Amino acid sequence: MRSVLTILTGSVLLTAAVSGSFPFETIQLTEADVGNFSSISFGTRDAAKPLADDAPECRAFPGSSDWPTDEEWKQLNVSLGGALLRPIPVASACYKAGDFNTYNAATCRYLVQQAGRSHFWLDDPLSTLTQWPQGATCQPALNPVGNCTRGGSPEYVVNATTVKHIQAAVNFARNKNVRLVIKNTGHDFGGRSMGAGSLSAWVHNLKSFEFIANYTSDVYSGMAVRIGAGMESWELFNHMGASGNITVVAPGGGTVGAVGGWLASGGHGTLTSKFGLGADQALEINVVTADGQFVTASSTINKDLFWALRGGGPSTYGIMTSVVLKAFPPITMASVPLSFSVNQALTPAGMNFTFPPGLAPSSLNSTATFWKGINIAYRYGTKVLDVGGYCYSYIYPLGNNSFSFTTTHNIPGMETAEISALLQPLFDELNSIGINVTNPQLSAWSSNFYSGGRRTIGTAAPAETRYRSRLFPRRNWEDDELFNETFTAIRRSIEAGYTFHGIAYSPTREVAGSPGADSAVNPAWREAVLHASLMETQPEGISAEQARERDKKVERYLDRWRAVTPGSGAYLNEGDPAEPNWQQSFYGSNYPRLLEVKRIYDPWGLFWARTTVGSEGWEVVTEDGYPFSQNGRLCKVDG
Repeated sequence: MRSVLTILTGSVLLTAAVSGSFPFETIQLTEADVGNFSSISFGTRDAAKPLADDAPECRAFPGSSDWPTDEEWKQLNVSLGGALLRPIPVASACYKAGDFNTYNAATCRYLVQQAGRSHFWLDDPLSTLTQWPQGATCQPALNPVGNCTRGGSPEYVVNATTVKHIQAAVNFARNKNVRLVIKNTGHDFGGRSMGAGSLSAWVHNLKSFEFIANYTSDVYSGMAVRIGAGMESWELFNHMGASGNITVVAPGGGTVGAVGGWLASGGHGTLTSKFGLGADQALEINVVTADGQFVTASSTINKDLFWALRGGGPSTYGIMTSVVLKAFPPITMASVPLSFSVNQALTPAGMNFTFPPGLAPSSLNSTATFWKGINIAYRYGTKVLDVGGYCYSYIYPLGNNSFSFTTTHNIPGMETAEISALLQPLFDELNSIGINVTNPQLSAWSSNFYSGGRRTIGTAAPAETRYRSRLFPRRNWEDDELFNETFTAIRRSIEAGYTFHGIAYSPTREVAGSPGADSAVNPAWREAVLHASLMETQPEGISAEQARERDKKVERYLDRWRAVTPGSGAYLNEGDPAEPNWQQSFYGSNYPRLLEVKRIYDPWGLFWARTTVGSEGWEVVTEDGYPFSQNGRLCKVDG
């Protein structure tokens, strides 16, 4: 027996009963609900296997002969109790011309100037925080280019507040050959939550929480929490405080979903070097599979599905509704910043930032000294990882051979004197080459640093940033020549004008523990000491050909990163949809087994997103020609 504290929106329920699911998960689709509406009937996986290759060449699409009729959509809405939405892009308010005739100057100003200060974008059923996959057909702007169309946004959305809603959405999409996508907050850099002509299962409102004081299974015994699939990181941090100042591994970004796609791709956070990746924390996962069934996956039931869901990629095997995660005693985190620049202070384009007194970056006149300091700082970073910490850094190209570097060394569970002893050799070495580091500032906070009952500030309006990434293994730090080659490759990409974002972690199998060490997490993560991203924001209004040329240019620099990390990989959630040999890069040696699991649990290929397991047989046929846009019909690849 385990004691539990369940916290629901607006109420607190104390119970001593074993709780394997939330109340919203007990509301499920039944055969009686299906009745005569066969469009939401359950599937049979065994029966589907011989039919998989005979599936239609394309998913149904608005205007196609197999697109569901208006009456069928109405019937679906009745089955859902009114939870079916047909929202339009909110930025249509900025356009005088387009498909929606909803121009409103005041609303547009709010979207551009104020919406990012709230949860507006996160709570919108269509919006994602990266717009290029949508086709950039309806961007928020005071003086927009072109007209507003739906583009790659879903056609319909199911506002899921029960398992029944998700089951009906899954069954309808499968039976009617409609493309299905999944969305929570919209922290999606690759277009997985987008899809023209699709039905979206929106799980953002599944926010229940349960603290389990004594959880016992064959692989774990200790504190745990169960959280709903829609919970954001800041909400989870608040619950940590309310439950007695426990610690749970969560995304570092306060508005990122705390499970779902984050966990399914591995999921890094502030405690990754201490306790492992997000996927390493999962003990049970409740999920709706492609046949519409609601099942639990754990170390004892549906074990192959449990393995795949933890790191084997999102939007692939099912739709998570809740997850049980490990919980730990409270831990204090300390942060020590470091920054320096050459030829110019830190003023990247578009940033409005003032350093606190004493924390302004050391300004240099020598580019050679700047890059030598970069090598020293990153080389020393592994010492922070080895005590369970992480380093969070950016290198900004500022033009005219000017660059700026900023990082924080974040260290859990150590006293001030210990932290000073750990970092002083780094500061001494920097001082010895002329980078002045005096009176480094230390700040400390609890691991539940978002606690306090507050709602975090939202996020900026959707933008056009493209992310490419690579996992750099420890061996690149252990060999002097290879280390220098590594940072020469990184330096060349920054000198070309791309922003570099580096997060140093070390989520080894030993740190992952049980059951995390036995999961589908990309094996490259277990050897990594640096997850690095190259970031580029595409200008508004560029043509498809211009976009392709920009892609080719940045890929030349990514190829240099790949050349110094043979056999490593990249993090799917912050990876490039153009990643060559993506099966190896994102999944490593796990890919063949993951493909087997995919074929078992989703023989229809219902769950699809680019570079997810089994996705190679389908592609989005776009009219606009933009690379990797979701603004088109999903069809089988020719041949």
